[in-house]
Amino acid sequence: MLIVGIAGGTGSGKTTVVNKLLREFPNGEVIVIPQDAYYKDNGHISPEERQKINFDHPASLEFSLLIKHLKELKRGRPVEMPVYSYLTCLRSEETITVKPAKVILVEGILILTDQDLRQMFDIRVFVDADADDRLGRVIQRDIVERGRSLMMVLQRYHDTVKPSHLQFIEPSKRYADIIIPGGGENEVGIRVLISIIEKHLKSKNPGKNGSYDGGLI
Repeated sequence: MLIVGIAGGTGSGKTTVVNKLLREFPNGEVIVIPQDAYYKDNGHISPEERQKINFDHPASLEFSLLIKHLKELKRGRPVEMPVYSYLTCLRSEETITVKPAKVILVEGILILTDQDLRQMFDIRVFVDADADDRLGRVIQRDIVERGRSLMMVLQRYHDTVKPSHLQFIEPSKRYADIIIPGGGENEVGIRVLISIIEKHLKSKNPGKNGSYDGGLI
């Protein structure tokens, strides 16, 4: 099994990169586990307080559960992935069954900030993008998908998103094996990832515990 961590700032184009990888491997050999599924449940606080949660801070995530699930998948066991709602800031009672696959893409803004989680990755990727481009994508996404007004998005960006990016996410770039500048539009960087995955899928001699042990391309 090859586990690839794909990190980067909010709105950097991580999802675009992941979707392009999935289109190259449509037969279920590559699956995605989003960091966003592992935000902590916030049922113990009021709806008003939930709106103040900083989703760009490592403390908002249950890294231990994500690590546990990756270990289970490496052992060949299915896991029940949480379902999280940004609208309610709660986990659903329902879960999604995730079965082991040859390649797992773990995608999220904070996945390189946790040392134990970093060690689970065979390859660490950081999708980089200009701050103005990221803000534009954040505005569009949060208005359409999360029901926020423009003023709410801008206030959140300046109060939590930008400071947390500078404090936690940008410094985590130093742990990356591969940096993809320009986000999901960098076809060369995406082709490098595709080549790595193809090599793993074709390998007849996977590394210890099925992990990737070859060169990058």
